[in-house]
Amino acid sequence: MSLANNDNSNDSWLASRRLLKRLREVMASVESTQSKLNRVVTLIAQDMVAEVCSIYIRKPGEVLELFATQGLKAEAIHKTRLYIGEGLVGDIAAHARPLSLSDAQHHPNFAYRPETGEEIYHSLLGVPILRDDKVIGVLVVQNRSERIYHDEEIEVLETVAMVLAELAAAARLIGLAENDSEVSVGQTTLRLVGAKLNGGLGMGKAMLHTRMILGSQIIADNIDVELARFETALEAMQGALDGLVSHPGSKHHEYQDILETYRMFAQDSGWARKIAEAVRTGLTAEAATIRVLNEMRARFGQMSDPYLRERVHDMEDLSNRLLQHMSQKRRPVPKDQDMILVARTLGPMELLDYQHHHLKGVVLEEGSASAHVAIIARALNIPMIGQVSDLMANIEAFDTLIIDGDHGQVHIRPSDDVQASYQETIASRTARQQFYLSQKDLPFVSLDNVPVSVNINGGFTTDVDYIHQVGADGIGLYRTEIPFMLSAHFPSLDEQVTFYRDVLDAARDKPVVFRTLDIGADKTLPYMPLPGDEENPAMGWRAIRISLDRPALFRVQLRAMLLAAGGRNLHLMFPMVATVAEFLAAKRLLLKEQALLVQEGKPVPSVLKVGSMLEVPSLLWQLPELFAHVDFLSVGSNDLLQFVFAIDRGSALVGNRYDTLSPAVLNLLASISRGCEKACVPLTICGEMAGTPLEAMVLIGLGFRRLSMNPFAVGAVRAMLRSLHVGDLTQFLDRIRTSDSASVREQIRHYARDHGVVV
Repeated sequence: MSLANNDNSNDSWLASRRLLKRLREVMASVESTQSKLNRVVTLIAQDMVAEVCSIYIRKPGEVLELFATQGLKAEAIHKTRLYIGEGLVGDIAAHARPLSLSDAQHHPNFAYRPETGEEIYHSLLGVPILRDDKVIGVLVVQNRSERIYHDEEIEVLETVAMVLAELAAAARLIGLAENDSEVSVGQTTLRLVGAKLNGGLGMGKAMLHTRMILGSQIIADNIDVELARFETALEAMQGALDGLVSHPGSKHHEYQDILETYRMFAQDSGWARKIAEAVRTGLTAEAATIRVLNEMRARFGQMSDPYLRERVHDMEDLSNRLLQHMSQKRRPVPKDQDMILVARTLGPMELLDYQHHHLKGVVLEEGSASAHVAIIARALNIPMIGQVSDLMANIEAFDTLIIDGDHGQVHIRPSDDVQASYQETIASRTARQQFYLSQKDLPFVSLDNVPVSVNINGGFTTDVDYIHQVGADGIGLYRTEIPFMLSAHFPSLDEQVTFYRDVLDAARDKPVVFRTLDIGADKTLPYMPLPGDEENPAMGWRAIRISLDRPALFRVQLRAMLLAAGGRNLHLMFPMVATVAEFLAAKRLLLKEQALLVQEGKPVPSVLKVGSMLEVPSLLWQLPELFAHVDFLSVGSNDLLQFVFAIDRGSALVGNRYDTLSPAVLNLLASISRGCEKACVPLTICGEMAGTPLEAMVLIGLGFRRLSMNPFAVGAVRAMLRSLHVGDLTQFLDRIRTSDSASVREQIRHYARDHGVVV
């Protein structure tokens, strides 16, 4: 359907075009920047029938300075300043959203500045001046009367603010203090710290991710031509996405989920209609695209829901791709050197643009573990860190970078010594991985012939392939919530059956332990709002608590697992179980679904094994009762230990206040192991402890015979086990478990070294 229909034009579009035409004439003049700004505020005041129009520009130090005004006292220019968040102007900048008030002086945020003479003006309309989604200023109009500003007037002012953003950037009104620094950014060596999004090491040249190249023309010469350009680019982009989603060579189901969601955004008629409407106000197709994106940033960027905030990044990605189709240019990518991709934010499709063997890592100024781009990075095993403050201000193109995803660090312009050290580490890791792969068919057995089952953790269909690549025994923890997190709606019964059946098929004859939904806390679903006022969501409404409180949803998942495993073995476990009663309630629902399937004549699993996660300390004192009802037990060491020590493991302040190799932990785990052995209940551990050779060695010495870990840790654990005498280690651990030290890590490390254990 054509979007180029001028019959729908209204008076606001005509007014906006008229004003933009006048502004273009001002911008094209040879006057000074200050003179241009003075003329701009006069034009806006006249066009919007406002008695005041003012432009504030953001300066270093989080300050907004009055740069031009029509209506306020002239002597206030370059003297009146407000901090971000101070007054109404500061509030607009802080929240990056418009503010319309009929009686501004009685607003609690109103800040009076006597030098401006604004006490006689009552109504106020202000919009942020945005560039590359950063607030660089505020545009304000005011009237003496208590006037109500309409939506059309807000849109006109937002369009004008966009033009002003380009004028401010071209005139270098922002960032002058940074440019005046005597020391160039490129002369300093830095180490910045962020959040680990995917582990690993990488070194290469900084490739600055560019986006939103607007070009010199903002105001359209011909509205119909711009609408046609937009339509053509939109159709080309949608066609390209359709081809990518339906590509016969694509086998990554998690990619498909993300790409389908992405394509859904691209086909959103509301998004396209907003861009077309912006073009009709007098903007070029490119400028209209960015204006609509800025509106979405302002609307969603302040939301508390992390999923919705991350979707803004997807829309940035989509808008940038549309701009590429408008310009018919592809982003240049160096092909002959290793690179580290550096960006403020990154969308999933933008990362896939860079997919080739020279990409050694990604560093982001923003980003979170739940972002689609982070999920894809983990699936592709690309080191990635995010939330690196001041990243873009400290890196120049082609700087040498080292990314340490394991510790959430990026080294900028490291010294030759540091580079040499990391090169050795990377080379050593590569050689080690090659050695591990060569050993993948060797059994997991110790020097004294103690067998151990080594499994992997997973949550993507592609993870299942690692079972065979690294020679693991199976999947000890399959996180079923990940497909739910990637979907735009609650997956239907048929969709869930396909998820689980694909996993079982890919595993072949290897066992898979499915964990039922563990959502809540930091894992949210866009279509299932969770309470936003919990003081401690990690200990709140999550996991099995949600499942039992929403039995209809829970039973769909249980039925889907049973159907997917028809005629095969099914192992499943419930997360965050705090009482035996909770486990029994969940198990009853499972058995009820199985009985219904039998009545309906549908195939059910030939063997059904039901287990419980041990993550909540209260369950420790109910283990004898629990053993009578479970087929196996799985320790989630990450949550269990943070609850035992009352320490948030993600806290930078207290996260390192306990050691997993402390006497308290060793005694706790030894007690669990003895209890399971006595009750003949199979025991697994699937937390981070299991994947580190030193900790895995201790777990084996304490009696654990099933470990589940990151696939890339399997080789190192196999090498450790095959160099270990379990009997000797057990006796050593029995002696040091009575220590009064906060940690016995060093004693254990010395033991491994003295006994030739490969850790």
